[in-house]
Amino acid sequence: MLKKKPEIFFIVSFLAGIIILFFVMYPIINTFFWTKPGFILEALKDKDVMRSIYLSIGAATLTTFISFVLGVPFAYFLARKEFKGKSLVESIVDIPVVLPHTVAGICLLTVISPRCWLGKCLEDFGLEVLGSVAAIVIAMTFVSMPFLINAAREAFIWVSPRMENVSRTLGANHWQTFFLITFCLSWRDILSGMILTWARAISEFGAVIILAYHPMIAPTLIYERFSAYGMMYAVPVAVILIVLCLIIFICLRLLASDHMKGGAA
Repeated sequence: MLKKKPEIFFIVSFLAGIIILFFVMYPIINTFFWTKPGFILEALKDKDVMRSIYLSIGAATLTTFISFVLGVPFAYFLARKEFKGKSLVESIVDIPVVLPHTVAGICLLTVISPRCWLGKCLEDFGLEVLGSVAAIVIAMTFVSMPFLINAAREAFIWVSPRMENVSRTLGANHWQTFFLITFCLSWRDILSGMILTWARAISEFGAVIILAYHPMIAPTLIYERFSAYGMMYAVPVAVILIVLCLIIFICLRLLASDHMKGGAA
């Protein structure tokens, strides 16, 4: 019996995967060896550290909720309607993804600054956006919402409009059809988009520091401690954030995986 020779392409693919996994995992794992457990425990007791981490998680979660409420209906519209300039609209949605982070922050600053009519209106109503949690959420939403919109749009495209039409002919209105048919069939992909949105939001730094250096989110605190005190004080906070983000990210991924298995069943 002739032995089947391994295909060169798969060998190259495997080696490429090893390089990628090493490139991603080694810096993360090596970070844990740059500090001591005592420093991590000290950072855990630091109120400023925990406050910044809680703020990052809370702001990212609020960002994901806002993106869900606004992005899912718009994604459905883009998936179901054909109109002139649709490609342009879809391209506009993706613009925040390609903008450098600091540029995104500057663009937002020109809008919510009191020198702009919108910022002036907010100021007249007594709403101070700059240097507030609202500014952090605005920056996070600007850069992360496209991930949810694109994921939801692709999910809705895969749902056959015929199923919606059948539901409508059986007496369901548009709202009932959307929630009972379209949304249920698209939920797992939308959840994956929400996970990416949350991950992108909590990692945002450049746009946030332009709008709100204070109150500090975790990335800003890490940057400040690194600039002022060096690696010794920055690494423990980075390790804590890595662990928390990985725990939350893995739990969300497992939740999405369970939905996928349920949908497949």
